[in-house]
Amino acid sequence: MAEEWSQANQRYLAAALAAVRAALEQHAAAGEAPAATDAAAGAAYAAAWQEAAELAAAMPAAPTLETLAATFGLSPFERDLLLLCAGVELDARFGELAALAHRDPAKTYVTFSLALAALPDGHWSALSPDGPLRHWRLIEVGAGNALTASPLRIDERALHHLVGVRHLDERLAGFIKPAASAPAALAASHRDLAEQAAATWSQAAEDTLLPVVQLCGEERGGQIAVAMAACTLLGLDLHVLPALALPLDPREHEALLRLWDREAALSRSALLLDCGELEGSDPARGAAITRLIENTVSPLIVAGRERRSTPHRPLVTLEVGRPSAGEQRALWESSLGQAAAALDGRLDALIGHFSLHGPAIRAACVQALGRVAARSGGAPDRIELDAALWEACRLQSRPQLENLAQRIESAARWDDLVLPESQRQILREIAAHVRQRLKVYEGWGFAARGARGLGISVLFSGASGTGKTLAAEVLANELNLDLHRIDLSQVVSKYIGETEKNLRRVFDAAEGCGAILLFDEADALFGKRSEVKDSHDRYANIEVSYLLQRMESYRGLAILTTNMREALDQAFLRRIRFVVQFPFPDAGQRAEIWRRVFPAETPTAGLDMARLARLNVAGGNIRNIALYAAFLAAEAGEPVRMAHLLRAARVEYAKLERPLTEAEIGGWG
Repeated sequence: MAEEWSQANQRYLAAALAAVRAALEQHAAAGEAPAATDAAAGAAYAAAWQEAAELAAAMPAAPTLETLAATFGLSPFERDLLLLCAGVELDARFGELAALAHRDPAKTYVTFSLALAALPDGHWSALSPDGPLRHWRLIEVGAGNALTASPLRIDERALHHLVGVRHLDERLAGFIKPAASAPAALAASHRDLAEQAAATWSQAAEDTLLPVVQLCGEERGGQIAVAMAACTLLGLDLHVLPALALPLDPREHEALLRLWDREAALSRSALLLDCGELEGSDPARGAAITRLIENTVSPLIVAGRERRSTPHRPLVTLEVGRPSAGEQRALWESSLGQAAAALDGRLDALIGHFSLHGPAIRAACVQALGRVAARSGGAPDRIELDAALWEACRLQSRPQLENLAQRIESAARWDDLVLPESQRQILREIAAHVRQRLKVYEGWGFAARGARGLGISVLFSGASGTGKTLAAEVLANELNLDLHRIDLSQVVSKYIGETEKNLRRVFDAAEGCGAILLFDEADALFGKRSEVKDSHDRYANIEVSYLLQRMESYRGLAILTTNMREALDQAFLRRIRFVVQFPFPDAGQRAEIWRRVFPAETPTAGLDMARLARLNVAGGNIRNIALYAAFLAAEAGEPVRMAHLLRAARVEYAKLERPLTEAEIGGWG
């Protein structure tokens, strides 16, 4: 069908070009063949257009010239002028006729004076800057001493459109790109939103601007999927413009907007203005976004975290939330197909830890199934498929958080952790809470009573080096989840309101990826609320209140570490589910740490664990001493000996600004 239309469009365009060529031939020959009457020229012109009309009537869809003329409101003269310029590019005879008409062999181009003289129904407004030909940049006016004598050229994008070739204007390519194809599977709630967005446009009056659809919330992938699905319902192509790429200079902004509105009309496209990557407040960027919303005439979708408002143009706002657990299950089963049966209920664990939208679920399934097929070559093994899906989910969700926090690669295991049994038992219970949260919250109905208090928050308290971060790594490895350390320097801001925004981005991104959040030295961030003495105290208290709210509702595991438990707000402590005190290790625990600190591959000789345990330092310091001694021994070409450890201990104690006592190193030799 597309090939038939393309061939018919070429025949129609040839007939239309023949009509304006006939008029040009009559005008060019008028000086040499006065016998050629205007009536004869008019008859040839009319006959060619009659042929074109008959061809158009037989086409399955309207020819490109007709749609272009109707879209931009071209008069018959403006349409013919555009054809005249196209003819110069497509048919060498047009240039020869133009030179003959100008009585100058060098002037093989179209001018406005030539068009007025050769074409019927000419009018001066066709070349005005506000007329459709120039407003929409369908023709370009070249340099010349007089406007009517300046060369006229058809714009390259308009020429390609006339001949039926679709491509994005190269001047837009650096800013706007086509969206990917619509997702095969969409959550039911997201599908409903897509239908609402499509109905918003389909029900709009023809003589008014289309409403702007605004998709809000933290589910950025879901927003893009909803926008794509809405455009698919309406038969529109979707293109994406990142808000960060929007020009700030008003003239560049206007040029981009004019080109895009023309492109949207030519290709039946909608624009998605993606504000999801905007960080902080930027008044200039915000003003540019408002200008685009107010001035564009093409279908526009604005996606981002925040709701936006504009002075004059209303926005229809739709909230895009995360798919529910039931919706995610349906998406998983649809994407996995028959392989879903092999998981035998393990989908609950995936849904409990990862909250993904439709496209991400589809991508994770494709990646995991491909990985399993490459290894096994047959029916997927349940255990192998489960592991591949889990890893694919981690990879799919990582980009959401990696720009906001530092991911820690964890290889620590329970054997690496030397703690009293009571603390180890609490850590095991923390892991159990994380594993069973979907069953308790969703299956047993706790989530239906409200999100407050469902967050699994943990406080690790103890002196530096007592194993707080190591314990977080053990939990991450035990649960097979990513561990992200929050960089407080990027979160806390001196500007009012920015700290809350930064924290919200962290928590919202973590919601989808099931990550463990580690707030190291949390007392700097979650300190005691102060008495209100000035505006800074008031806003600092607002920050703490916001943190309390988010910690209570965060569905994942948040670990806070502090060296000073007494510095934490008591209201905050009441909302912590687990508090683990990491004691300073006694001599027996230090001996155990020394026994485990050297890898099996490390050569050692003559190490006395009892004497080493007399060094009154925490586990972190012990690791530093062991590592320093290993380098000394490697340089000397020897196994690690007590002498190397003594030298390393002196260096570590100097860092701590503490003297090595005789009780600690007496008898080392």
